[in-house]
Amino acid sequence: MIASHVLRRSFLTLFLSLAATTVLAQDKPAAQEFQPEVGQHGKDVVWVPTPQALVNKMLDLGRVTAADYVIDLGSGDGRTVITAAKRGARALGIEYNPDMVALSQRNAAKEGVTGKVTFMKADLFESDFSQATVITMFLLPDINLRLRPKILDLRPGTRIVSNSFTMGEWQHDRSVQATESEGCQSYCTAYLWIVPAKVEGSWKLPQGELTLKQSFQIITGTLRADGKETAIKGRLTGDQISFKAGDAQYSGRVDASGIKGTIKAGSGTSEWSARKG
Repeated sequence: MIASHVLRRSFLTLFLSLAATTVLAQDKPAAQEFQPEVGQHGKDVVWVPTPQALVNKMLDLGRVTAADYVIDLGSGDGRTVITAAKRGARALGIEYNPDMVALSQRNAAKEGVTGKVTFMKADLFESDFSQATVITMFLLPDINLRLRPKILDLRPGTRIVSNSFTMGEWQHDRSVQATESEGCQSYCTAYLWIVPAKVEGSWKLPQGELTLKQSFQIITGTLRADGKETAIKGRLTGDQISFKAGDAQYSGRVDASGIKGTIKAGSGTSEWSARKG
């Protein structure tokens, strides 16, 4: 009798314990997927998404095609990387917040572009983006300036596109705006820079010497040829150089071996070349 009573009480205790556990499990909310909040703090900046209308214009400004490798610095929810991939480009997003990286990966899967994109949790200042043909960013001016020396060491012709913020005294090559009618309410201007070749110094020509001073894509200097010295002024667009010396218009391409191009003077055209030294 005592044993039966004890046994019934043990079963009752076990039943109540299991029932309480079930109720608690039902009351506990399911784990929610991370959702970013505008203005949330990151390592270097707060997160504010680039309006999709401007994302499209940024990629247009950078002339992104399927031949490009796009790297987005501070890639947030991945929208710029995903949009680039939809254009056929390979794309990489560098983002410090691991929750944002995971969110970007989920977004890429939903858009069916996982085969063309990569998202990595990394510090911008410790990352290698030397393989990019196009770099996109929505950072602050002081961060742009900190990154500028590294950007200027990239391959000539690399296209840099920034949402809203500039590069100090390095003047942009072009800009574009998204309008309110296109769905852009704020942060609606994009700027483009094309990394210029490094040409400052003395260059030997068969008929003389070219001395160049360089301020980013703007060049000035002198051309000594045929016994006279002429002031020159021109610009660089990636590895393409052009300048005017008197009535002659010089254009050419800069590479490791030197400069080769053409001179237009009057109705005639001739070739020219120069080597560093």
